[in-house]
Amino acid sequence: MNLDILTPEVPGLFVHLSQRFGLLLAGGFAIMTLAPFERMGLGQKRPAWATAAVTVLFGVFGILGTYTGNAVFHSYANLRAMGVITAGLFGGPVVGIGAGLIAGGHRYLIDVGGFSALPCALATFLEGAAAGLIARRYPGQALDWGWAMALGLVGESVHMGLVLALSRPFDEALELVKVIGAPMIVINAMGAAIFTRALKLQRSLRERQDSTEARRILSIASQTVPHLRGGLTPESAQATAAIIRQETGVAAVAITGDSTILAHVGAGQDHHLAGEPWRTRATRLSYESGAALFLRDQESIGCALPDCPLREAIIVPLRKGAAIRGCLKIYGTKARPLDQPLFELAKGLADLFSTQLELEDIGIKNQLLAHAEISRLQAQINPHFLFNSLNTIASFCRTAPGQARELLLDLARYMRRNLDSSRGLIRLSEEMEQVRSYLAIEQARFGDRIVSEIDLEPGCEDWLLPPLLIQPLVENSVRHGLQGRPEGGRVTVTARRRDGHLWVEVADEGLGMSPETRARILSPDAAGSLTEGVGARNTNQRLVQLFGHDYALRIESAPGEGTRIVFRAPPAAPPAFPVRPGRDALNAGVAAEPAGPAGLTPSRPANPADLSTAP
Repeated sequence: MNLDILTPEVPGLFVHLSQRFGLLLAGGFAIMTLAPFERMGLGQKRPAWATAAVTVLFGVFGILGTYTGNAVFHSYANLRAMGVITAGLFGGPVVGIGAGLIAGGHRYLIDVGGFSALPCALATFLEGAAAGLIARRYPGQALDWGWAMALGLVGESVHMGLVLALSRPFDEALELVKVIGAPMIVINAMGAAIFTRALKLQRSLRERQDSTEARRILSIASQTVPHLRGGLTPESAQATAAIIRQETGVAAVAITGDSTILAHVGAGQDHHLAGEPWRTRATRLSYESGAALFLRDQESIGCALPDCPLREAIIVPLRKGAAIRGCLKIYGTKARPLDQPLFELAKGLADLFSTQLELEDIGIKNQLLAHAEISRLQAQINPHFLFNSLNTIASFCRTAPGQARELLLDLARYMRRNLDSSRGLIRLSEEMEQVRSYLAIEQARFGDRIVSEIDLEPGCEDWLLPPLLIQPLVENSVRHGLQGRPEGGRVTVTARRRDGHLWVEVADEGLGMSPETRARILSPDAAGSLTEGVGARNTNQRLVQLFGHDYALRIESAPGEGTRIVFRAPPAAPPAFPVRPGRDALNAGVAAEPAGPAGLTPSRPANPADLSTAP
């Protein structure tokens, strides 16, 4: 064999491999930027078919690397290492080993028993396996170009060593290594480094795009959710459509209901008018099929106006449970076309809006439940209290008619507030008027056996609370705490501001309660009782429902040592309860009563000496 005839110039081999390397890199990177490969990589959850696809793809890169070089001494100056090293760093051990087996096996099969077939195939397998194992060991640095270059340098050096060790005759192996060694080591190392760096840049770009889309969705959500909280109405649809168009920059955004256009903002709004029936066939198709549509031509949209500027459309159904309640539509024009990311954005927004519409029903149910709880509490309080109060007032009609009149006014005030208490939030001052009216009537019944003290920190009077939180606790103190003691006792109500919250304490010197009773009151699953702890249990359940478990009642009590109940309320009004305006309706019929401090109408106990009330 004349070796000189088959031996290329080493500088020429550098140039040739560099040219082939550029072509291979460009083609490989272009493929890796296409779906479904663009979102795959080390650490990504992939189904088995995806792992197999990536492995085959990189194996093909390795095979192409075999044919990018020159034939030298019945061997090949090649770029296989560039593909299999990148495979291992990108996909981990399975992909690296698989790609190494494919590319190395091909190299062996095309030259079975050849001069350097075995060492070349073995080196290719080892490079892919080593890259995959390093990627598993250092996953955070798997696509680092430094690792790729180091693997290329070391791997191809081992490759040359295997050729010297296993290829025979040795003199031909030595001449082969002298020619292809330096070009293959340098170009494969550089190629693996650049290929790995390109894939890392591509992944970073995708992550930035995803991050941008996520921020845009969150921005749209934060602005639109308050409008949709009340349901899908023309007003909420108009505001939502305007926000989406502003954030996305599309030509037009529309939201429809069951059969009409609720809002249309942007191009075409001169004939796609809110309140009118649907104008496009595509809307009906999406509504009836429940499928999201991406329409690329004006004819598919189906607007009856020939010169309608809308050329493309994304239509996504809006669901409320299993039912479709409308559609979200994003339109494109010739100047502002639509793209696939906008389609995905529209589907994500539709899911978000559908969830919000379902939450609307949950909110309504919670509000109804809260009002039902108040009605249940009223049903427990009113009958026996009204009966006892009327008996007490009747006993005063002959002996003290003036006191009977005052007690009737207190009872009227108490009952009027009780009937109105399910309408919304009330001020602490109004709740305390209820408490004072109740205590005045009970004082008339029991005389000096019942003593009360109310201590409100200045500035607490306007704090907003759900109704019937304090009065039931005071009633429990009187009925279950003080009435059972022959000598009676004192009940104290205190309100203070602390840590941005209103803290309310109701304490009595009564009989106290057992740990079992206290546990039943605080347990959400305990069976209700008509005679024990109804008010306290109801108050605790409503506090937890409205504000969370951190706002549950705190009860300190022991048999014979009285009871102390504390709760706190946040400064913000819960959404389930609107703030109730004014007190005119409540004070109807008692307008002639003189007002006390801060506009309060003081309750009038039958005997001022019997009811000690601190301001």
